[in-house]
Amino acid sequence: MIYQSKNIYEIRKNRASALLRELKKIIPKKEHAISDLVHWKNPWELLVAVILSAQCTDKRVNIVTKDLFKKYKKLQDYAYAQQEDFEKDISSINFFRMKTKSIIASANKIQNDFDGKVPETLAKLITLSGVARKTANVVLGNAFGKTEGIAVDTHVKRFAIRFNLTDNITPEKIEQDLMQLFSKKEWFIVSNLMIQYGRRIAPARKYDISKDSLVKIYPPAGKIFGV
Repeated sequence: MIYQSKNIYEIRKNRASALLRELKKIIPKKEHAISDLVHWKNPWELLVAVILSAQCTDKRVNIVTKDLFKKYKKLQDYAYAQQEDFEKDISSINFFRMKTKSIIASANKIQNDFDGKVPETLAKLITLSGVARKTANVVLGNAFGKTEGIAVDTHVKRFAIRFNLTDNITPEKIEQDLMQLFSKKEWFIVSNLMIQYGRRIAPARKYDISKDSLVKIYPPAGKIFGV
């Protein structure tokens, strides 16, 4: 958002800095800048895994990709895959039919339009089927070490709203707000830290906030989920 009040912006920016410092303390360092998707070995496999992970747990995606990546070894294997066969291979994934279409279509576009290589810019990545800004940011950060934005999933969205870092509710607008509050060099890590916080410390239900040091930084956050 464009802040009408410099004071509000400064308050949020200071709060964001304090929250980030605490997140770095409470989340193990080895988890600061990695995805929980574990079986990918190249940018294409990561892209596949991230597409599969939409509205699905990383644990389930890891189970499926363990065998999937052994069966489909190259981009061409996905491009020429039969819809029905691929659907069976990922049938335990939510929305497997739609994701099958997206993965096959993306493989063909990368093969035909990008010389068989996953593009390394957000603008090109979001032209692929099933790839929005969140997916593109995850791939850019994890596969290429590049940062063009902040990946906003449900955990990041909930964090931003709960700790009053945004007035918006859509991922795209929340991303723009967070990009103003954190320095660009922190964009990749801040998303991962918020995700790990949501998974390991502060679930989307009532929990013991006495053990949550972030609530001490911004006490109003304890009113929603505290017990």
